[in-house]
Amino acid sequence: MVSKTDLKPFDVADMAGGDSVKLKRKITLMNGVALIIGTIIGSGIFLSPTGVYKSTESVGLSLIIWALSGAFSTLGALCYAELGTSITRSGGDYAYIYVAFGPLAAFLMLWVSILIIRPTTQTIVALTFAEYAAKFFFPDCAPPANAIRLLAAVCLCLLTAVNCLSVRWAMRIQDLFTVAKLLALAVIIVAGLYHMVTGTSHNYDNAFEGNFDLGTIALGFYSGLFAFGGWNFLNFVTEELQDPYRNLPRAIWIALPMVTGVYVLANVAYFAVLQGDEMKASKAVAVTFGAKMFGSFNWLVPIFVALSTFGGVNGILFTSSRLFLTGSQEGHLPEFFSYIHAKKMTPIPSLIFTCLTSLALLFVENVFTLINYYGQILWLSVAASVGGMLYLRHTQPDMPRPIRVNTIIPIVFLAACVFLIVFPISKQPMYTLIGSIITLSGVPVYYLFVKWDVLPENMKKKLATTTKVLQSIMYVVSPETEQTLHF
Repeated sequence: MVSKTDLKPFDVADMAGGDSVKLKRKITLMNGVALIIGTIIGSGIFLSPTGVYKSTESVGLSLIIWALSGAFSTLGALCYAELGTSITRSGGDYAYIYVAFGPLAAFLMLWVSILIIRPTTQTIVALTFAEYAAKFFFPDCAPPANAIRLLAAVCLCLLTAVNCLSVRWAMRIQDLFTVAKLLALAVIIVAGLYHMVTGTSHNYDNAFEGNFDLGTIALGFYSGLFAFGGWNFLNFVTEELQDPYRNLPRAIWIALPMVTGVYVLANVAYFAVLQGDEMKASKAVAVTFGAKMFGSFNWLVPIFVALSTFGGVNGILFTSSRLFLTGSQEGHLPEFFSYIHAKKMTPIPSLIFTCLTSLALLFVENVFTLINYYGQILWLSVAASVGGMLYLRHTQPDMPRPIRVNTIIPIVFLAACVFLIVFPISKQPMYTLIGSIITLSGVPVYYLFVKWDVLPENMKKKLATTTKVLQSIMYVVSPETEQTLHF
């Protein structure tokens, strides 16, 4: 591939204005908090309460599941605080698995992230944004599917352009929409609590009657934990976080308790207003809640959901591009994806790649079915990272660890992850099989194109020429990296 010294007619030093070419530490503590909160609070809290209540049919047990889901996510985030301060490369799970278990295991994580996890997650959130935003144009009927796809594509392209232009602009969008979604949830919470205090709610009578079967409770946890997805996303951008040794754990300690409190209070508000049958029948709990509480102002709820999901797309896009950039720096993706803009210091190639993979999924008839294939893989990746943390404590005891959590925390978290991985096998064996096949299909790809590098020389020359042309067009060069991953 082409290195920055091969770029013509530009000189790298001239392009960068004499500054070193690398990602800059522009993410502040508050940006980090907004990134965690903004990626966690997407559509889940507006939609998932139905799934939790359907599983338990108990108001009290549902609230406990929401609180425990937050506590579980916090335990995982604490483990990631140790990982992120001892392995300070961006890339999150990919970097941690690479250091602990080697390049093949890391490549498989990257492989399934490219094929399913990242583009599917981003596309689903963008489609959710588009569906609720489109209600303004189609107030009396369901929006056409193509209109929703087009609006989702506009959302993806717009946010990609902002992220390409400036890290600060991207973080300002994240901050703004995080504040907006917290205010939206505050409106829902206050309305529900007012309804409860006025004495017009009897939904908490016999709150702990319901279904206490272990299997259905586990399904309830899946819905709750889905709404907490994104708690580890700040670890994907640690190289751009200011003073990561202090700000990474601080951001976690601020964000996770705040999200957990907001989620529990939001569900308290939902249950204060909605009957159990209304909860089970609703496709979007927040919309049903708004119809009962806000009357003629119920159009506010689609705005709340649209604001929340728009900020969620921005956070996923920002962190996904850093994952692919780190994978490229380690030779697991084409070198071009590691390049950054010589002036703006943004990873334009990986951002565009992230956007294109998501746009491609807009053509899939029912992209929501893809989410069924990666739930277990996602938890396997998280479990491998935390297991790798314990393994590195044994194999590399002298590794600097500014933060070291009590051993019982990762053990409890790992036990819960194993349950989340193993439990669905009997319930959904076909999803497990397909997910495993997709993951293992990366093994021959790794050996052919990474380990053995069997690509013909003429193809390599064509790729080098293409890279050189794209470098000139995008004004990007290979960055200076402070460190590399070592197994």
